[in-house]
Amino acid sequence: MSKLYSILIYLSFLGLWITSIVPAEFEILLGFMLIFSFGILHGANDILLINVISNHKKKDSFLKVLIVYLLTVFSAVALFYFIPLVALILFILFSAYHFGEQHWESKVLGVSKTISHTYYFVYGLFLFMLLFIFNTTEVIEVIKAITRYTVNDNTIIYSFAATAYILLFIAVRLFYKSSAFKAIALRESFNLLVFTLIFKVSTLIWGFAIYFILWHSIPSLFEQISFIYGRFSKVNVVSYVKRAFPYWLISLIGMAIVIFVFQEEKLLYAIIFSFIAAVTFPHAIVITKMFKQKKNAIK
Repeated sequence: MSKLYSILIYLSFLGLWITSIVPAEFEILLGFMLIFSFGILHGANDILLINVISNHKKKDSFLKVLIVYLLTVFSAVALFYFIPLVALILFILFSAYHFGEQHWESKVLGVSKTISHTYYFVYGLFLFMLLFIFNTTEVIEVIKAITRYTVNDNTIIYSFAATAYILLFIAVRLFYKSSAFKAIALRESFNLLVFTLIFKVSTLIWGFAIYFILWHSIPSLFEQISFIYGRFSKVNVVSYVKRAFPYWLISLIGMAIVIFVFQEEKLLYAIIFSFIAAVTFPHAIVITKMFKQKKNAIK
């Protein structure tokens, strides 16, 4: 994992360098390309994960979990269609926990589940607020396109301040209660500094893409491959990609049709974020089950 961390830091600064030499339009295009390659790929094997989890846990049959997964996707789509504001809020909350869990689950903090899970959520929410505070105009436009509701600057500013305060409060407590957290506190503070630089100088899409791909999707792929096949290797990476390819291709074809039909930029952003949200809800649940299964296997 230390080698992976070094690669992620290097690629993050490469992303910063790209920001300094290309126009914003190219940043947005490249960001979407990354989101619909690695980003979609990291969630394309949820069905395989469900199968592995259900084999480990007999009471959760594959068919049962698959039905719940598909119902969650369709419910998310319906929610975005009928109550988009509620759907967007739920997407941010679900994604916040999901991002925080992915970032911190492998780091044994040595504290209660309540504290660790709360920290996952607040950390992930802070990342969203950090991205939003440096891209306020774009965020307001996207929210309006999705929900037809106009958010003012103060809402984003106050949300950022409140989240930052809560994160700092929990982090200070963890620093004194957890030796494991104290050991990585400096490195994690440096990570947040890197994220801040990226979000500040990038467009909304490019900043989101750098974090989503480098710091979420790639580590998630590492965790998934290790869970499914027992270890991470080139052979297992190829096997994972082969099995995910049909689902990934179907997703791309579906989005291509949507992009062709809805070519107006603001509406396009709304459709794309809604699509990502629809698959994020069930994916987050599957990954949580995966982490739980890994913990049970260790005990």
